[in-house]
Amino acid sequence: MESEIKVSPSLLAADFSDLRRELDKINASEADWLHLDIMDGVFVPNISFGFPVLKYVAELCRKPLDVHLMIVQPEKFIHEVKALGAMMMNVHFEACPHLHRVVQQIKESGMKAGVTLNPSTPVAMLTDIIEDVDMVLLMSVNPGFGGQKFITHTLQKVRQLRELIDQRGAQALIEVDGGVNSVTAPALVAAGVDVLVAGSAVFKAADMKEAIHQFKILRR
Repeated sequence: MESEIKVSPSLLAADFSDLRRELDKINASEADWLHLDIMDGVFVPNISFGFPVLKYVAELCRKPLDVHLMIVQPEKFIHEVKALGAMMMNVHFEACPHLHRVVQQIKESGMKAGVTLNPSTPVAMLTDIIEDVDMVLLMSVNPGFGGQKFITHTLQKVRQLRELIDQRGAQALIEVDGGVNSVTAPALVAAGVDVLVAGSAVFKAADMKEAIHQFKILRR
């Protein structure tokens, strides 16, 4: 049975000089979610946007919000992320020494819980929590900046993660972020990805709606 691929455009690549227009385009597209990367300049070497900007985005966007916290101590902001109306709160394995507790707190707030792995973190680290999470985000670039080159080993990690999910009978979706474009997306989908995060490939495209549509028609 074929699975429909979800597309979550990354706002990090948007034209912030005309954010309303960019969000209008997303609203009119086949995009399933909107991916929001929150960076603190500590966990990753960059700073993106904070909650005043996110509140504005949440008011204008009609797509479910897929919030990715690239920050230390993300559990401190569960209430703020929930207040945005976020559908998914995604935290880094590497930033959460008490990951199970954080996942439970996110779910108790009413949001879905995602866990992100950096490129150097093996899939095996999720063995004891895979049945508790709603999604796993595999970073296919080192987090912190958009427009980086895709790390090809991610394809093997996707296959390993799909095997783990299937073995455990878990329901977690597999999401990939970084270097997703018309070349890498088909290979990712073939490896077992459920959700594609695309930044430059969407927001820098000549036709944003068509770029999203080309991702949407991929099947595994």
